[in-house]
Amino acid sequence: HFVPNYLQKNRLPSYETNVIEDWETKVHRVVDETVKADMTLISGIPPWLIMYFERLIKVSGKENVQSIFKNLQLMVTGGVNYEPYRDKVNQLIGRKIDCIQTYPASEGFIAYQDSQKNDDLLLLLNNGIFYEFVPVEEFFDENPTRISLKDVEVGKDYVLILNTNAGLWGYNIGDTARFTSIKPYRIVVSGRIKHYTSAFGEHVIGHEVEQALQKTLEKYPASVNEFTVAPQVNPAEGLPYHEWLIEFDQKPQDITIFNQELDTQMRRQNTYYDDLITGNILRPLVVSEVKTEGFQHYMKSIGKLGGQNKVPRLSNNREIADEFYSLNLITTN
Repeated sequence: HFVPNYLQKNRLPSYETNVIEDWETKVHRVVDETVKADMTLISGIPPWLIMYFERLIKVSGKENVQSIFKNLQLMVTGGVNYEPYRDKVNQLIGRKIDCIQTYPASEGFIAYQDSQKNDDLLLLLNNGIFYEFVPVEEFFDENPTRISLKDVEVGKDYVLILNTNAGLWGYNIGDTARFTSIKPYRIVVSGRIKHYTSAFGEHVIGHEVEQALQKTLEKYPASVNEFTVAPQVNPAEGLPYHEWLIEFDQKPQDITIFNQELDTQMRRQNTYYDDLITGNILRPLVVSEVKTEGFQHYMKSIGKLGGQNKVPRLSNNREIADEFYSLNLITTN
């Protein structure tokens, strides 16, 4: 409602399409309105962009998005870390494309990527928000430490606490951030404090699983559409383990070697997890392959397909994983 008229004239989809509530109907309409347009900048959360691009290619019969939008120059993303999706998006587009990552929230605009040389985000210090931070390892304590910007440390994960001129005081936005620099203040969003795996005291967070997967893909190339991680506390046999539900677009040549490397990278990311493997409390992680479009089917089954909805990277129970099995969305175990 508040976008200036001069931008409205150069923007798609139309208002009538934007207010469609059924997500699948909406995507079809967005594709119909844009497939013959000269799109130069496209913005959205990565899972939505992937769905949109796949539909575009199918409807147009073209090889990739680049052949549809010849003047496409820039992507703007937000909502989740773009890195796990970057290769898939570039593959669908047909080339590497510049991307600006943003950190918007209903509570305020927090940070944005101001350079194509680095993926971290510049924290906005004069935008109506006073920030406080709670070390992740203290968050569930009775009296956790709460510090201001002057006391943060590079490389440490904090739960982000907001105080805003809109009236929020000591508000936990639910995200965790890691500082990459303090002159100026730059961050990466490292996960969600309510989305974690610590069934055995390992305190695994989103940034760690994303980094482990990224480093594994660099060594053993594959293409991942989406993934989530859950603990298996009571397996039918053997020690407990972390189960990774991964939807591959292109599978690794050897899933067993990929599985082993992913576990090695995960142990490097989280020392508590490494201790549990070394101490024979856990066995190495298990990758379970999700069927094509399995994550879309799951989100549709719970009424959260599209929009700003996204599958949690991590769970501390089996609710999501069990639902995948009950919907018959797993190809192997």
